[in-house]
Order: sequence, then C-alpha cells, then structure tokens
Amino acid sequence: MRMGPGNGHEPLVRIENLKMHFPIRAGVFRHVVGHVRAVDGVSLEVMRGETLGLVGESGCGKTTLGRALLFLYRPTAGRVIFEGEDLSQMKPAELRRIRRRMQVVFQDPFSALNPRMTVGSILAEPLRIHHLSPPEGETAFVARLLERVGLRASFATRYPHEFSGGQRQRIGIARALSLTPSFIVADEPITSLDVSIQAQVVNLLQDLQREDGLTYLFITHDLSMVRHLCDRVAVMYLGTLVETAAVEMLFTQPLHPYTQALLSAIPVPDPKVEARRQRIILSGDVPSPAHPPAGCRFSTRCPIAEERCRVERPELKEVTRGHTVACFLANPQSSTALHA
Repeated sequence: MRMGPGNGHEPLVRIENLKMHFPIRAGVFRHVVGHVRAVDGVSLEVMRGETLGLVGESGCGKTTLGRALLFLYRPTAGRVIFEGEDLSQMKPAELRRIRRRMQVVFQDPFSALNPRMTVGSILAEPLRIHHLSPPEGETAFVARLLERVGLRASFATRYPHEFSGGQRQRIGIARALSLTPSFIVADEPITSLDVSIQAQVVNLLQDLQREDGLTYLFITHDLSMVRHLCDRVAVMYLGTLVETAAVEMLFTQPLHPYTQALLSAIPVPDPKVEARRQRIILSGDVPSPAHPPAGCRFSTRCPIAEERCRVERPELKEVTRGHTVACFLANPQSSTALHA
C-alpha cells in the first residue's frame, strides 16, 4: 500500500543542480587542499502528496542531500524551490518562516531528542521559536500531538531516556508535526528499530500522510520497504542520481547497472527462487567522493563499462515517460544487455 498518490503534475519541491562540497583542510594553517563532493549536481522534483524514496549505499550522499535541501547545510551551489519560492535567495529570517512547512525526522531517535528536556518541552519548543500560540493552549496541544502518534498524553512530563526506541521515534515524528508542515524529510527513520516496531512507525507515517496530505522524501537503503511504501524512487551513487522511476517500473525494468545490482541483492523468501536467482556482484570499492572518476561515477565498478564511460559523464535523461537514467548504454528496448 502506497503512502501517498502524488498527482504527478505539481512539484512541491524542485532541486536544480544542487551541490554540497565540504572543504578538506591540511597543514598548520589549515589551508583548503581539496573538497569532498558529497552531493555533486543533483536535480530532482518531489511531487505534492507523494512519497519519493531516495536509495543508495551508505556514504553516497543521501542524508547530505536531505539536509541541504532543508538548508540545514548551506548548499555550495544550485537552487531549491519550495512551493514556488527559491530558498537559495532567502535571508535567515525568511528561511525560518519557510522551515515551518519543511520538517525532518532524524535517523537516530536516541540522539535526536534533548535528554535534559521533558517530552512536553520538546514538542512545545517549535511553537515558542516561531512565536505561535495554539488556540487550545500549549498543554492541550502537546497532549493532542502525543495522542496522534499513539502515545499517552501523560508522557509529556517524562524525559527521553524513559522511552524505547520506537516511542522516541514517535516523539520525533510528533515534533515534526507540531508546526503543521507540508513536506517532511524522513532520514532512515526506521533503521535503528526492531522489525515489528518498524512496521508500526511506517503505518503511522502512512496514516499521517492520508490525514494531512503530507509529502515525504523517504531516505533509506531498505529496498523492500521502498517497494512497499513509495510512489517513486531515486537511486543515488557517489553524490549523483543514476536513475529515477515509478516504484513498479524501477523494480520490474531497472535500466542502470547499479540499480540492477542493488535489486539483485534483495533476498527472496522462496528458497527455490532464491537458489535460481542470478546475483550481480560488483567488484572493487566505492571511489572516494574527494576524487571521483572523471567520467561516469560508476564506471570503475560497472561490469559493462566502455571507454566512453570512463571519460564522459552521462546526463540524467528521460528514456521513457517518467523514467530517467544516467547511462550511455541504457535502452529500454534492448535492456537485456545490462543484465549480461
């Protein structure tokens, strides 16, 4: 069951050639000797009401992209357009106004909450920062937030250390909801939780989306979860996007060799099918984002790379309606070559 339909026409968030480079400093005087290209020229749209899954290996730049589009990191270059407004041209006071409608749920529920504050204070803090006064009063507002995420109103007087991981993540979700956002970046919100608790948190996110019309960017490396809850998928490798498509299209007809390798790693619960299934094992290690390959970022590990791939960087192009891929060899009519 999908978390949101997405209307396919109206982008809520549009990212244009976004870059996030971190300086490398060395020597006594800490001179800049290079840059880590964590995000290097990403363009992407998130449609209103949809759940877009952002997937890739650890260290590929997923979290950095999520934080840069929220301007928790100031992007090195590029633009982020949210609800028609260019965030890159805004001053800090204007960004604070926009941030009421853009929120984040962090990966680690144990470090995302201030251990010195009660849950009630944590949930009320966004209201105080933005000088908002709920009509029912702060205490009643906090109680309603807790009940919306499946927690007791009496939990408001407790501290984060008194809760389990799943309960803490629910508190983090409640904090994200406190300012009535339209867009939430969920940065691997279920990775550190037990499987049974993961299902509860995902169901909660689905319910909240249906009730409030939320739009999600769901960052994860769990492809089976992506197939369950996302409308579209964007695959990231070494700071760039290599493929985007509707979720069923990506899983049934992946065009990029990297996407195919990721999908081949998903275990199949049927032992007979699993025994016959062909796995794609990639050789070598992921290159350093401080010294990425000159051509296609994936060329050093790609099993079908040609000389052109090593010197030219492929652009992300639409090959069929709604399906984009950054690969010179991708062809939906003869994609069997990519499975060789």
